[in-house]
Amino acid sequence: MFSSDDLSSLRWDATSGAVEVIDQTLLPHTLRWVHLESLDDYCHAISAMQVRGAPLIGITAAFGLAHGLRDDSSDQGLAVAYDKLLATRPTAVNLHWALEQVRDEVGELMPFARAEAAWQRAVELRAEDIASCARIGEVGLPLLREAQRGDTLNVMTHCNAGWLATIQWGTALAPIYKAVEAGLNVHVWVSETRPRNQGMNLSAWELQRAGVPCTVVADNSCGQLMREGLVDCVVVGSDRTAANGDVCNKIGTYLKALAATDNNIPFYVALPASTVDWRCDAGEHIPIEARDSGEVLAMAGVDGAGESRQINLAAAGTRAANPAFDVTPARLVSALITEHGCFTADPAGLQALRAQLYDL
Repeated sequence: MFSSDDLSSLRWDATSGAVEVIDQTLLPHTLRWVHLESLDDYCHAISAMQVRGAPLIGITAAFGLAHGLRDDSSDQGLAVAYDKLLATRPTAVNLHWALEQVRDEVGELMPFARAEAAWQRAVELRAEDIASCARIGEVGLPLLREAQRGDTLNVMTHCNAGWLATIQWGTALAPIYKAVEAGLNVHVWVSETRPRNQGMNLSAWELQRAGVPCTVVADNSCGQLMREGLVDCVVVGSDRTAANGDVCNKIGTYLKALAATDNNIPFYVALPASTVDWRCDAGEHIPIEARDSGEVLAMAGVDGAGESRQINLAAAGTRAANPAFDVTPARLVSALITEHGCFTADPAGLQALRAQLYDL
């Protein structure tokens, strides 16, 4: 049900080498696949948020670097393509990780061999992401079973961390999809996630396509829902996790963690190990992307006639700040759900994960 290309965010043709991604800026009203045919196309797809979610950004960048090497496989061509892709988004660590994976694979090769090797590594990273996310779902399923308090398992999410943010399955939504497959009666509270509404436009859209019951709620209602006992657990993703367990995710995540802690509700973070930034010792050192104020002051949608419109929400001349992410302190995180198992969100837990990764 969840493994077909109908539920994939990036697809490629092994014969032609063509890469397509869903233009997520058009969801939920229009599903359109976009062909990425140049390095500039890949950079635009990432920076303009046609692709979103740390894992998907990384995989897209890997294919972009491979594509750039087709045009210029020299040392300078490799450096230029790498730097251009790296500059597209500052916060998601998977972007840097995936580019390093490809660069390390091809850096010592002769230029004529680089493009093909880079392409193969990108294909491998795509397959690894699918396997990792499926495993995250399996690891997280027992935690969801344990959290359920009534006939229905009520899970709250924030932003989008499903297959639209990865390749398939997702991170935070993977345990939910696995719970549905296991026969649990699941309902998902989807916070709208202002200002770009990734929860309402992306999470709700993909959950509905998968047949998972869900309800969109205003961001500021989530604490009240927890107080009323309508939430069994909260599961979110991560764009970057520091070595001490601090979690950087879409703006508004920190507020949900505070409310969950105050109401004794488990707050889980689901992430692949590639999202851990081992060079960052604490969340205070994570760069927080400041996006255009227009995202706060205006909103795009479809009117009653089905026409796309953008409307201004504030008076002309209004100023707005738009931090795209916040940092949730490790002390508020009940557990980190990874493809390698569950770990405590503290230095000891992260070291245990690192030991598994590097056989320490």
